[in-house]
Amino acid sequence: MIRHRLRIKVPIGHLETVIEEPPGPPQGLALIAHPHSLKGGSLDNKVAWTLARAALVCGLVAVRPNFRGVGESSGSFDHGIGEAEDLLALAASVASHYGALPWTLLGFSFGAYVQHRVARELHARRLIMVGPAVSMYEFEANAIPTTLIHGDADEVIPYPAAREYAERHAIPLITLSGAGHFFHGRLRELQHYVEGLICP
Repeated sequence: MIRHRLRIKVPIGHLETVIEEPPGPPQGLALIAHPHSLKGGSLDNKVAWTLARAALVCGLVAVRPNFRGVGESSGSFDHGIGEAEDLLALAASVASHYGALPWTLLGFSFGAYVQHRVARELHARRLIMVGPAVSMYEFEANAIPTTLIHGDADEVIPYPAAREYAERHAIPLITLSGAGHFFHGRLRELQHYVEGLICP
């Protein structure tokens, strides 16, 4: 595996980004969005890291940026709006290097909200939202194939809110029984489910 830690230029400045390449020719690109910037979220979050591991197992290039204002990324928190604009610019930059490989979008908690905004404009083959912050932000229907993964013991985003959102928009919901918001002790299981969704 090849790993790069870069500062990639976007209109607001730069986004600190870790890019990891799988062994062998890449089969696609995975954009991974971390949880809330003002609550300790960063590209090093263990759920975001787990999503990157799943992407690499499936032969995808794992692209894990820090949102604006986090780590060495420029700017300041913008409630998901500016963060989505940044990821669109980042994706364009990454695609210019790797070529016309298909995108998969993965987001955790607040990162799922950002990715559901990104999915409106970035042509991607799928969106996976893990523990999406549906009780904190206004989520709309998604225009691309979407799967939601949520723990039914989530102490941050109530499971019933996630289930209601999934049912309202006919989104497949994978429930991890007994799992909390941060999937403590359940990351290997989470990775297994994600691999099942994104591996060719």
